Amino acid sequence: MQNKTVISLINIVFVLWIVLIFPVNSNSDSRIKDIVNFEGVRDNVLVGYGLVTGLNGTGDNLKNSTFTQKGLVNLLEKLGINTRGENIKTKNIAAVMVTATLPGFSRAGNKISINLSTLGDAKSIKGGTLLATPLMGIDGKIYAVAQGQVGIGKLSDTRQDNFKPILTSGYIINGASVEREIEFDLNSLTKVNISLNNPDLTTARSIANAINSYLSDTLSSARDPGTVILQIPDGYQNNVVGLLADIENITISPDTTAKIIIDEATGTVVIGRHVKISKVAVAQKNLIVKISPVKEFEIEADILSSSDNEEPAPPGTALKVLEPTASLADLVSGLNSLGVKTQDLITILKSIRDAGALQGEIEIK
Repeated sequence: MQNKTVISLINIVFVLWIVLIFPVNSNSDSRIKDIVNFEGVRDNVLVGYGLVTGLNGTGDNLKNSTFTQKGLVNLLEKLGINTRGENIKTKNIAAVMVTATLPGFSRAGNKISINLSTLGDAKSIKGGTLLATPLMGIDGKIYAVAQGQVGIGKLSDTRQDNFKPILTSGYIINGASVEREIEFDLNSLTKVNISLNNPDLTTARSIANAINSYLSDTLSSARDPGTVILQIPDGYQNNVVGLLADIENITISPDTTAKIIIDEATGTVVIGRHVKISKVAVAQKNLIVKISPVKEFEIEADILSSSDNEEPAPPGTALKVLEPTASLADLVSGLNSLGVKTQDLITILKSIRDAGALQGEIEIK
């Protein structure tokens, strides 16, 4: 029976602690290119209105979706067919919004993938074909044209074997062709704004210092937690691409905030390495957690017994004492070794936070 108990405990905690059992290297470095975006090197949002045809009676009811009917009439007129005033009753067509992301420096003829979502009361766009749809940018100009056979669901869902897609949304991989290029001369810049993906004062200063060290000059400075300004050196005038290629592989140690992220739906807990806890004591069911400056963590519980028929052992027989240098991750690992369930851990962390003893932020999803 004891083996069954141990196996059960392993099954409960395996997924939760997979992130925590591997220690994080406090000196782990990242390339600048992986944690920032350079001015001008960014994606652009495109949107358009289109019609999906070839549906097997699952399209919009034209009486309820006047925009679908008007779109169909306008399309047929462009093809030389006048249907104004006619009573069109087809249910094989659906109006959709088409969205796409245009990568920076895309060239005419490049292919980009698109997403579709219905506007009217269509039940499904499965098996339909999107007719030629212009995609506009925020400036109202057309940058791409989309057309093709519609797949069901979203692009991010295509590899999930057991996923049941929503039939009123779809996608087309490489379903749009770029027709207009975004004019931007990177080499003409006299300075470059470097935007941090995760704004942080310490990280911004580290990036600026690393670039200055590489260039042997003080041309880079942190303007705010999310922006580093780089003046173009004389040796890189009209060669900004070469400058960015040189500095993007510089490595630094990004700093992070003290944060715990809890997803109660999946029972996932992710703890940042800077999270600390002050002196506190927590009692949860048969579990007692004591935290003090002398012995950082002392955890005791009566959760294990040798057989199902035996009474639980008295409190304190299962004891875990951690070293004085232990962190919050060590506390979690200690609780894990005693078989504490996911929900109990979440409750303990919240209680420590509410007591003001958790030096960090808890984000609950």
